[in-house]
Amino acid sequence: MAMHLSSWILLLLTACVFTCTCISNAATDNAAPSGSFSFKDNFDLTGAEDHFSTSPDGQVWYLSLDKKAGCGFQTRDRYRFGWFSMKLKLVGGDSAGVVTAYYMCSDLGAAPDRDELDFEFLGNRTGEPYTIQTNVYKGGVGNREMRHQLWFDPTEDFHTYSILWNNHQIGFFVDRVPIRVYKNNGKPNNFFPSDKPMYMLSSIWNADDWATRGGLEKTNWTHAPFVSSYKDFNADGCKWEDPYPKCVSTTGENWWDQYEAWALTDSQQEDSKWVWRNLVIYDYCKDYERFPKLPEECNL
Repeated sequence: MAMHLSSWILLLLTACVFTCTCISNAATDNAAPSGSFSFKDNFDLTGAEDHFSTSPDGQVWYLSLDKKAGCGFQTRDRYRFGWFSMKLKLVGGDSAGVVTAYYMCSDLGAAPDRDELDFEFLGNRTGEPYTIQTNVYKGGVGNREMRHQLWFDPTEDFHTYSILWNNHQIGFFVDRVPIRVYKNNGKPNNFFPSDKPMYMLSSIWNADDWATRGGLEKTNWTHAPFVSSYKDFNADGCKWEDPYPKCVSTTGENWWDQYEAWALTDSQQEDSKWVWRNLVIYDYCKDYERFPKLPEECNL
């Protein structure tokens, strides 16, 4: 039986006696420089342009979805390694079937050999918790999904969602708390995307054939338009310049490329353990029915 959102949050807060301290400490670990990018100088629109709007000062961006169309945006620049973050407030109310995606991708047209790092926020019926799905693609192959629930309601306020990407790990962070780490240290991970520079993108779209309860819950279009909100995009990374940038490999010049960023700090590891105990609802590395022989990186 699904748990109502208020009960879910109360349960997590009760279970989080020591973790609250860990979470506050995590905000100071591997701190990235602050700074936002203006939309008009750094992004191009995708999809229906009339479904995009901004606040009067241009600092908050809105993507909307209705039965006719959705909308998205993408950076004009590509990056290879770095720290990439944005604050999002997700669609509130009855959002079943609606997916808000915030991700990195090596190609703009979903090329068959693309590399990709995904946050996907899967909508739900009113009062039920959101699900976050993360995924990793290499050479056009994905199937590396994990799903989490959150310790807060992501529709009530803005929260920061970040990706740390270097040659040693890919970290998915929510408010600086690591919810997933995909490693390439120790034994080599042959399914680790590191060669191709990537754009940052976001979009809102209808996925009611799979997004909510495996497609059983369909989008209720009487609640449209569905609106997701964005602000404070930050890209502290290596901007790709053909034929290749100077930081194409490890140099140690940037904090996200230094030894301390090759693995989680002690406090981040405590946060990660708490996430695993309380928030993980699906891990492909534990899905033996889907993968009778687990992908190689699951043994790392």
